[in-house]
Amino acid sequence: MPSPSQPAWQRTLLQSWQRRGPLAWLLWPFSLLLGALVLFRQGLYLSGFLRRESLPVPAIVVGNVVAGGAGKTPVVMALVQHLQARGLRPGVISRGYGRQTQDCREVLPASAAQDVGDEPALIQRRTGAPVFVAARRIDAALALLARHPDTRVLVSDDGLQHLSLARDIEICVFDDRGIGNGFLLPAGPLREPWPRPVDLVLHSGARPAFTGYRSQRTLADHALRADGSRVELTTLAHNSQPLLALAAIAQPQAFFAMLQAQGLLLAQTQALPDHYDFDSWSRPSDKDYILICTEKDAIKLWHRHPDALAVPLEFMPEPGFFAAFDRLLEDAMHARLSSPHGHTTS
Repeated sequence: MPSPSQPAWQRTLLQSWQRRGPLAWLLWPFSLLLGALVLFRQGLYLSGFLRRESLPVPAIVVGNVVAGGAGKTPVVMALVQHLQARGLRPGVISRGYGRQTQDCREVLPASAAQDVGDEPALIQRRTGAPVFVAARRIDAALALLARHPDTRVLVSDDGLQHLSLARDIEICVFDDRGIGNGFLLPAGPLREPWPRPVDLVLHSGARPAFTGYRSQRTLADHALRADGSRVELTTLAHNSQPLLALAAIAQPQAFFAMLQAQGLLLAQTQALPDHYDFDSWSRPSDKDYILICTEKDAIKLWHRHPDALAVPLEFMPEPGFFAAFDRLLEDAMHARLSSPHGHTTS
């Protein structure tokens, strides 16, 4: 949904993506050009004119076909924790959207979000798994495997349209927007035509628009301080000090609503652009607010406001999703063992 923090033209465009109104039809001819380019590029890879680069371990791509956030990062973290629970050693690769650097580098606990991206920093902090970022995901993958040779599985945060990286499993994530009006950019939200072949479809919202696995997203019952200690939300709910809720995510209003559903009285809310760096943000000086935010925002906010509290998002796909994923992964690992070169070539 459009955010109040977005410019008026952007809110108008996002609203037009939900139905086939006059603006969508006006932009529709331009979407035909994008569709032709997408099909041409896909054809280059299918014909072998452009080569996909394979990895020595199974590669899982978690992405979406709609512009804007659809909940990919929580899915990545859930998959990584699932693989860790199975005794496998997963690693994560990402482009590191929004970072100020361009090189290939490892995301470390002390890495600044502006150097590695807020989502890779959050993934590393939450899971402890090796995470590498690079403009080309294959570079991130090779660097990660060289530094952590015991890695058994790689998970790519985004990259469904990054066709140069061969993948064993594709997971497409949708939120409550579904495919919107079904048009390609700029007439609609689609980056490429849908439906398209994927291995698993997972809905991160509460109202799936079509068939796929469901999931639940809830807030944890506690908030985290910068040092990792916890504050129970019930304590905050009964605290007389006013709360200022911040959110620089794709759907900030959803976060505010979840806080209120937990019984928190929000004296003020501020919706900021997704991936906002907080460098130019300043807290109100006339109020003694407790700052409360998302984990992704806290990665950047704690640098300047270490007293901010971050409320984790708990994301849980339905059990059938993990069962289907495990079967696909077993097939991928078996195929690599039986391949004369030790890896697939798709």
